[in-house]
Amino acid sequence: MLTLQIGVLGILASIAIGIICTMIQYFKVPIARHVVSVYVEISRNTPLLIQLFFIYYGLPKIGIRTNPYACGVAGLAFLGGSYMTEAFRSGIEAVDRVQTESAASLGLSGLQILRYVIFPQALTISFPAFMANVIFLLKETSVFSAISLMDLMFTAKDLIGLYYQTTESLFLLVVFYLLILLPVSVLGSFIERRMRYAGFGS
Repeated sequence: MLTLQIGVLGILASIAIGIICTMIQYFKVPIARHVVSVYVEISRNTPLLIQLFFIYYGLPKIGIRTNPYACGVAGLAFLGGSYMTEAFRSGIEAVDRVQTESAASLGLSGLQILRYVIFPQALTISFPAFMANVIFLLKETSVFSAISLMDLMFTAKDLIGLYYQTTESLFLLVVFYLLILLPVSVLGSFIERRMRYAGFGS
């Protein structure tokens, strides 16, 4: 349950971060767009474990204290936000510029073009990358045991230390991760098939 809780909260936060950062890039907000670019590069090019250590052990040095649970959610959101940003950005950029120009010639405002023309198509295009990020982030929860969170990995290592039943514990670890990830993968594939956009599927 702890693994699921942190995974769900972290993914929801990463979606929110991804949407905000994508809008900043789309509307080319001065200064903020460069901050977003730096954030994406730092987040995507550093391991989650290092980010967790920085949040959990580094921030208290400057007076910002946190607990393992909040650290796990924040770390997952920080990492996932950059991946979601790139997924949403690629979806928006894949929409043909002719469509936005046609919508503008009909008198639609920038927000209307985004809502009625760009967003529906971008959502469909970016959905496979979005689901891949969701599965990736759920798997990344396996490193949370490094900050003493009693997730699946921590429990498996604890059982190995108590009963020395390494094979059984690791087998159950695989089974439980499959129980979490397989339904997400199947649901994602089903939704993706239902969202096939014109010209790229039936």
